[in-house]
Amino acid sequence: MSFFNKVLASFGIGGAKVDTKLEKSEYTAGEVINGKIEVTGGNIEQRIDSIYLTLYTTYIREADDKKYTDYAAVKKQKINDPFTIGANETKSIPFSIELPEDTPITYGNTRVWVGTGLDIKNAVDPEDKDYIDIRPTKLVSHVLEQVEQLGFRLRKVECEQASLKIGSRYPFVQEFEFVPMRGLFRGRLDELEIIFLSQTEHSAELLMEIDRKARGFRGFLSEAFEMDESHIRLTITDSDLANFQEKLRGAISRHL
Repeated sequence: MSFFNKVLASFGIGGAKVDTKLEKSEYTAGEVINGKIEVTGGNIEQRIDSIYLTLYTTYIREADDKKYTDYAAVKKQKINDPFTIGANETKSIPFSIELPEDTPITYGNTRVWVGTGLDIKNAVDPEDKDYIDIRPTKLVSHVLEQVEQLGFRLRKVECEQASLKIGSRYPFVQEFEFVPMRGLFRGRLDELEIIFLSQTEHSAELLMEIDRKARGFRGFLSEAFEMDESHIRLTITDSDLANFQEKLRGAISRHL
């Protein structure tokens, strides 16, 4: 019977189970997630080689002229050393994991979740998935607010496959797409796209793509051949926030 139980457990039947409990479901990028992992033994004693937490997000990947929703790891962290869980035994393991400042925000179709896995030799690894909402850091929030105060409206936020030219540390970048609704740039731009290439607690590097509105036949040709786009890199720090709107207005105006 014991051998039969071992065989079943190796296929994930009657084996150990894992359940992760987070203290809350909404976090700001850079914040620390606290919680506990409950491991419940199955029908037999099993050795758990490790417990690991992985922060995942979704992104759009293109292949063969088609778009697919894929997922990628933002951070992975081992929680404990090997241990043995007895039959029907329950162990509760507290943990803390710090969210990177550049964790994608959960806006639009972007999803972020914490995946928990038990590493059990010669057996199917039990897993658990917990979705969380991510809000932007104070610096990123300020940037987005200043863009909107210039007359832009946030139209779409999406994680897309990263170009090799960008050099992202992830296989994706999160793109914020704005359209001018009022103010200086209405009628002069089609859209403004912003990517946060890198982020720390007190600084960020931005890549902006300015899509100029076509005007006349020459403008039409430029738009048709995608020659109407300009790219700007900006690095901002906490000290730049007070005059960021002016800096942003000047950077965009120089490329019109």
